[in-house]
Amino acid sequence: MPMIRIVTDSTADLPAEIREQLGIEMVPLEVLFGEESYLDSITITPDDFYQKLEASNKPPTTSQPASVTFAATYERILAEQPDAQILSIHLSAALSGTYQSAVIGSSMVEGEGAANITVFDSKSASSGCGILVLKAAEMARIGCTMDEIVEEITRMRKATHLYFLVDTLEYLQKGGRIGKASALIGSILNIKPILTLDEDGVVTSVDKVRGQKKAMNRIVELFHKDFDTQQPVAITVAYAQHTGVADELCALLKENFNVDHTTFYELGPVIGTHAGPGTVGLFMHRV
Repeated sequence: MPMIRIVTDSTADLPAEIREQLGIEMVPLEVLFGEESYLDSITITPDDFYQKLEASNKPPTTSQPASVTFAATYERILAEQPDAQILSIHLSAALSGTYQSAVIGSSMVEGEGAANITVFDSKSASSGCGILVLKAAEMARIGCTMDEIVEEITRMRKATHLYFLVDTLEYLQKGGRIGKASALIGSILNIKPILTLDEDGVVTSVDKVRGQKKAMNRIVELFHKDFDTQQPVAITVAYAQHTGVADELCALLKENFNVDHTTFYELGPVIGTHAGPGTVGLFMHRV
C-alpha cells in the first residue's frame, strides 16, 4: 500500500515537535512588518511576533505561499517516495488564497505523481485545521486509505464547532472586518465580540457581549446548543498570549460538559495578525 504523506500550512498552528513526530510537512505563510519579512513559525516565533506587534506603529500584513513553493514541496516528497500519495490540508479558502495556491502547485507537478495529490479545504483556521491534520496523520500511520482519511476529516470538519473570543476590536478593524467607529464604540463599552466560522469557512459574528465574564458564559451557552452534556467531547484551545482567559473558559466547559481531554495550542503569527493578542479560540467535537 502506498504511503500517505500529510502536508499543511503554518496557520494550522501545530508545534514543530508534533509535526516532526507525525511526519507532517509544513509550508509557511509570511508575516511582514514593513520591509521586514518573516516565515510564520520558522523565522519568527509567536513570542517574538507578539512583542513586535506591541512595539510596531503599523500593523503587520500576511502573505500566502507561492504556488511554486507548494509544487517544490510535493516534488521533494515524490522524489523521496515516488509511490507516495499526498494529502494537503489548508486554511479556509474563504480566508486566504493559500488553498488555491496549493491547488495550482499540485497542477505544476510533472509526471504520474501529480495524480496522487489531494488538496483539502479545512474551511477552518488555526486548531480547526490542525485537528484535521493530526487526525489525517494518525490515520495514515495505521495504514488507512486516502478515501478513508478524506471521509473521516470531512466528517470531523462538519462535526467540529468553534467560537473565538477576541480581547479587542482593534485588530478586526485593522483587518477590515469592522469599521473604525464600531471598533471605537466597542472598546469604550467593553464589547467582546464572539465569532465563529460558518460552514463555508467565513468569519461570522455570533454575538456581542459586554464584559469578559458574560462573554465566557455566552460561549458555554452556545456550545450547549451544539452538544449533549453527557456525550464525551474533546476540546482544543488556541490562544494568543496566555492571559488566563483560556484556562477560565476551559474550566467552565469542563463544569458543563463531559470533557474527555483538552489540548492547548498557541496561535501563530499569521492568525495572530488578524485576531490580535488575547484572542481565545475553542474547538469542540465528539470523541
